[in-house]
Amino acid sequence: MAQIESAKRLISLGSAGLFGLFLIKNCFFTVEPGHCAIKFSKFFGLQEEKYKEGWHFRIPYFETPIDYNIQTRPRQIKASTANRDMQNVLLTLRVLHRPYSDELPTIYRTLGIDYDEKVLPSIVNETMRSVVAQYTASQLMSQRDQVSFKIRQALDQRAAQFKIAIDDVSITELTFGKEYLEAIEAKQVAQQEAERAKFVVEQAREAKKSIVIKALGEAKSIELVGKSALTNPAFLDVRRIEYAREISAILAESRNHIMLSSDILKMDATANK
Repeated sequence: MAQIESAKRLISLGSAGLFGLFLIKNCFFTVEPGHCAIKFSKFFGLQEEKYKEGWHFRIPYFETPIDYNIQTRPRQIKASTANRDMQNVLLTLRVLHRPYSDELPTIYRTLGIDYDEKVLPSIVNETMRSVVAQYTASQLMSQRDQVSFKIRQALDQRAAQFKIAIDDVSITELTFGKEYLEAIEAKQVAQQEAERAKFVVEQAREAKKSIVIKALGEAKSIELVGKSALTNPAFLDVRRIEYAREISAILAESRNHIMLSSDILKMDATANK
């Protein structure tokens, strides 16, 4: 009998322990850091009270905790739109967002847990298209910070209607359509052709200047030679000697032996007599 009583006590203690574990597990829920929870009661509906990080009590089966991550989270959204010049622009935005922690019951009633999936893609595309349409292609490339800031301002106002906070917006990728790239390539080719034509024109101008300078130099040289010949008859003899030396130097390098008269070499000693 004593053994039976002991077994009954052990069974009772085990059952009480299991029931206690069941109560501890199901009567308390944990909210992790960076999260916030609300409760849905089958008696009173969705409660307005918010539960911060830590352990909190609930009635098993009758109350269900609903956990929200209220940390700032990134989301990348791609979209295609047209700029002010009606050129196709492909954009990728990185949006940092979080829910309003004080408005979690409203968010759950209207949007549910996956509020960002339902709201962000549509409002990001809407605001991005309205802002990008104000800029040309060159402005989008040179004023990316300003474009991001304007998109954030418009998106912040739009997201506030859904109780979503926008902490930052940045453009991570910005590319243009095939037509724009072809136009840029054609423009670059045209610029290269223009630069090449400009170089040819400058080259022709320099050649013209050198021809003019050379002609002026030759005219001046002829004028000086004429004056020297009039004032000093011996000048012509000196020039004949120089020409003869030049001709002799050229013939000396030749393999053929040539006999030249003094008339050809302009060295006739009796020429001035």
